[in-house]
Amino acid sequence: MQRVQLSDVEERVYQAVTALEARGQVPYPDLIAEEAGLSAEELNAPLHLLTEKGLLHREDSPMAGLDFGPRFCARQMA
Repeated sequence: MQRVQLSDVEERVYQAVTALEARGQVPYPDLIAEEAGLSAEELNAPLHLLTEKGLLHREDSPMAGLDFGPRFCARQMA
């Protein structure tokens, strides 16, 4: 199986998501940005690219009326 190549920023974002999950925190974009040391604007492109590559998936709030925004969950790297 081929290993997915990530840019430095994509790697930082992926590591931020996995670190948040490991600590039991919900990986919302604002927390991911803070963990990765990026602004919200800088975070959009890497989140999109990692989702396209199948390394992250977006989950919306399952409860109506309690939407805190999307969260991005990691998938295991090959």
